[in-house]
Amino acid sequence: MLSFNDQLRLNLAVLDLEHFCCARSITNRRLLGQNEIMNAHDVFADFIQRPIDATGYLPSLEPEQLNAHPAGHPNSVAWLLWHTGREIDVQLSDLSGKPQVWEEFRDRFELGELGESVGYGHTSEQAEQIKVDDQKLLMDYVNSSVRALGEYVASLSEQDLDVVIDDRWETPVTRGVRLVSIVDDATQHIGQAAYAAGAILASR
Repeated sequence: MLSFNDQLRLNLAVLDLEHFCCARSITNRRLLGQNEIMNAHDVFADFIQRPIDATGYLPSLEPEQLNAHPAGHPNSVAWLLWHTGREIDVQLSDLSGKPQVWEEFRDRFELGELGESVGYGHTSEQAEQIKVDDQKLLMDYVNSSVRALGEYVASLSEQDLDVVIDDRWETPVTRGVRLVSIVDDATQHIGQAAYAAGAILASR
C-alpha cells in the first residue's frame, strides 16, 4: 500500500500535468496569433486537445505494468486507455453516422469479441481479459479517436450543438452536451491511468 506521502506525490504529478497541458494550449494559441476571444468551436478545439496532451505525458510502462491491477482493482492502465478510445469512438460513430476508428485498429489489438464492447458494465473477469502489451498502440487509438472527434466538431455549426439528440432524460441531451460528456469521460480516465501508472512505478 502506498504511504500518504507517495499518494500526495502522485496526485501532485497529475495536477502538474493538467497545469502544463493548459498552459501549453494557451501558449500555442498566442504563438499562432489566434484571437483570444473564443467562440464555441475554439472552446471545443481546445478542450478536445487535452486528452491527447495528457496521453502523451503518461510514463512509459512495460507490458506487465500496463496490464497490472494496482490494489487488485480490475481496471489496468491498458483497460483504461482501451476504454477511453472505445467510449469516444463508439459515441462519435453514433453521432456522425461514420464507421468507427476501431475498424483500423481491431486486428492490431486482437481482443476478439470483447474488444467490440466499450467497457461499461464489464465484470472484473471481463476487464481482466483486456490485455494489451503495446502502449503506443493504445495511445495511437486514443489519439486517433480524439482527432476524429475534433474533425467532427469542426464540421458543425453552433446551431448544430443545440440540437437535441437524446430525449430519454429528464433534461434532453443536446449534441453539445454529449460532446462535452465524451471529452470529460476521456480526460477522467486518462487521469486515472496516470495515477495508476504512478502507483505501479512507485511500488517497484
